[in-house]
Amino acid sequence: MNIYTIDTGFFKLDGGAMFGVVPKSMWNKLNPADSNNMCNWAMRCLLVESGDRLVLIDNGIGDKQDAKFFSYYYLNGDQTLDKSLKSHGFSRDDITDVFLTHLHFDHCGGSVRWNSKKDGFELCFPNATYWSNENHWKWATQPNAREKASFLKENILPIQESGHLQFLKPGEDLFEGFRVHLVNGHTESMMLPILNYKNNKVVFCADLIPSAAHVPLPYVMAYDTRPLLTLEEKAPFLKMAVDENYTLFFEHDPLNECGILEYTDRGIKLKATFKLEEI
Repeated sequence: MNIYTIDTGFFKLDGGAMFGVVPKSMWNKLNPADSNNMCNWAMRCLLVESGDRLVLIDNGIGDKQDAKFFSYYYLNGDQTLDKSLKSHGFSRDDITDVFLTHLHFDHCGGSVRWNSKKDGFELCFPNATYWSNENHWKWATQPNAREKASFLKENILPIQESGHLQFLKPGEDLFEGFRVHLVNGHTESMMLPILNYKNNKVVFCADLIPSAAHVPLPYVMAYDTRPLLTLEEKAPFLKMAVDENYTLFFEHDPLNECGILEYTDRGIKLKATFKLEEI
């Protein structure tokens, strides 16, 4: 197995929303806000090469929304999904599987694009099977009022209409060495891949631990639909990460790609950060 970091650029979100009940006097030291209280965040994806399969985990925000939509999120940075794929010798057509941790727009917006006539949508990865799970798909296509603005039908419905959608069952692996851990606090049935890689376990943390700054237990996003459940899920996950020496891959951290944890007198803390290629 080979795995590669795929950078798709940065966007900005409200710092208070990203850090929940944690005071700004604390989180602003970790990811300083601009004059609008907005912090910069990565949309970092992961490419998994295993045998004849090339799996893209999440795909960023995409480019099909209108200027008004993008104006809310201050897209920035020079990297794009295509540039990043090319830097590793791949293109969109090479992708065999698109694994979607969940269907919020900053994780799946790059799944679908306008067709050449701009009168309909087409898949960005025409040769790929797209993976979700039945519980989350139903949650996203029949959204609650709190999450409705994050579940955009143009990001989601064309996948099913194309016939390329497949569901993983709870407890089912994508393939050997690609295990799936389900959590429900951020949104219903979010899927975290756990990869066996170079005698390590690399976990794509998605929005359970979106950045290194979110390792401490109380650092839970206000975006989470069930924050107390996130706490219940996060505590044993952090313990497991230390006990099994997991490498955490951070999707949204603006600086740090990966980290490992350790036990301290003050609980579980970040031990070190590094780039994926350093494993």
